[in-house]
Amino acid sequence: QVQLVESGGGLVQAGGSLRLSCAASGRTFNIDAMGWFRQAPGKEREFVAAVSWRGSSTYYADSVKGRYTASRDNAKNTVYLQMNSLKPDDTAVYYCAAGPYGSRSYKYFDSWGQGTQVTVSS
Repeated sequence: QVQLVESGGGLVQAGGSLRLSCAASGRTFNIDAMGWFRQAPGKEREFVAAVSWRGSSTYYADSVKGRYTASRDNAKNTVYLQMNSLKPDDTAVYYCAAGPYGSRSYKYFDSWGQGTQVTVSS
């Protein structure tokens, strides 16, 4: 099993930036990709971005493309989500999860972290 712990959320004004971190431990050799998802109150959990665990390939939701950057540091077993030009609509609880590279559905990701709150004020 893989254990995931997110950090880095907080309150930021529109146009600002935040960087989220997700530290993995346990059976990390089984990880194919790390995904980032978010869930706003009353909404379904949605895909944000993902990064290959063994390489550096990434893919993004259209809503964040050009503003968010996913990356990983295998030496630290940690992935990051750099979020720039934040908007109030980006407000949500952000989660990282391990799953198959290429997937955008939360249903195929497991080993979820506890989530971290991101709030963007207007």
